[in-house]
Amino acid sequence: MDYSSLKLPNHVGIIVDGNGRWALERGLSRSKGHEAGFNNVKKLGRYIFSRGINYVSAYLFSTENFKRSEMEVNFLMNLFATRMEEILEFCHEDKIKIVVSGRKERLSSKIIKVMERLEEETKNYDKVFNLCFNYGSHAEIIDATKKIVNDVNDGKLDIDNLDESIYSKYLYQDLPPIDFLIRTSGEMRLSNFMLWQVSYAEFYFPKVYFPDFDENEFDKAIVEYTSRDRRFGGINYENKSN
Repeated sequence: MDYSSLKLPNHVGIIVDGNGRWALERGLSRSKGHEAGFNNVKKLGRYIFSRGINYVSAYLFSTENFKRSEMEVNFLMNLFATRMEEILEFCHEDKIKIVVSGRKERLSSKIIKVMERLEEETKNYDKVFNLCFNYGSHAEIIDATKKIVNDVNDGKLDIDNLDESIYSKYLYQDLPPIDFLIRTSGEMRLSNFMLWQVSYAEFYFPKVYFPDFDENEFDKAIVEYTSRDRRFGGINYENKSN
């Protein structure tokens, strides 16, 4: 699809959802669904950046996902640790920076080393692929607040100067706000994903499971985004339906 005449979001957020159900409906194990989802993260991520979008945040594993079975959690951890090289390959080719958002606690040293390598090797690129792993927005806001308190106590920050712009810099990543949030599988909730950053995002909840959310499905999403009237609390007087 030709994107040249479309209004594009600068920052797209994707809540990766439906991998397990996709697999079970095909008589497969949930692990096979996570493999299919990972493959689509690579393929779809590359496509989105090729369309002229500068920032993508993908919700891959939440802090709450540790509540799942030990077998499923271990599979997801191993998947991340052993196959992230595949994402690194296209990020080098397309000059995309990888950043990882989330807490490192409960993660193995192997996974932490993989994360650090991804970030180090791509740090000089401009477009940003934000991988949210062991991530929760409540945790992010709490961690940011703790860092602010420490800087105030150390005399590095005047509390009277604290505003939204400064607060944002204390989050896991200093990224622009999300313009367009997509959650696959038809579930209509945020599940603790980037609550600060989605304050004025447009939401899109396709029923398709993430492994089937391909380039054509993303094109449909962008067409929908283009039709939205983003007012940020104001009024578009040219649109009489407001």
